[in-house]
Amino acid sequence: MIGSIVRLVSMLGAATLQVLLAMDVARAQAPSPEALAAARELVETVHLTEQYKAVLPGLFKAIKPSIVQGRAEVDKQYDALVPVMEEAFKARVSEMIDAAAVVYAKNFSADDLQTLSAFYKTPAGQRLLQKTPAVAQELTTVGTKFGQSVGRDVEQRMIDELRKKGVNL
Repeated sequence: MIGSIVRLVSMLGAATLQVLLAMDVARAQAPSPEALAAARELVETVHLTEQYKAVLPGLFKAIKPSIVQGRAEVDKQYDALVPVMEEAFKARVSEMIDAAAVVYAKNFSADDLQTLSAFYKTPAGQRLLQKTPAVAQELTTVGTKFGQSVGRDVEQRMIDELRKKGVNL
């Protein structure tokens, strides 16, 4: 169960989690009340709660094979528990939202956060929010293919160069 929760958190909102992980709690100053209020408005404007909740079905599907391990009885029990687990997590989303607001408030001024909120309220900002999941998926696919291609090229060039130097590969 703890492993499942850890995997759940790791899949929730890559950008927000990167910001959380990058934060140095020991050195960070408490955000101003103005920045915190602006950050809360931003996380509301970008629909962060809905984004986190939308990840849940895919998460439960992704972790199912490692828990079920092909056992039919566990499969049935797992499926029966998913709605209960989703509701339990949804009840705690506000904790993540509060943490995200603090992170944003520590990393941006109140003015910056208000400007970001204003942008996300525009038609272009709303389109960005709407299209970000699809764009992120497409970028992941493109990045994976590019990385594989570059990896093969680097490997071949390294082998060629080492052979030129007399290394027997």
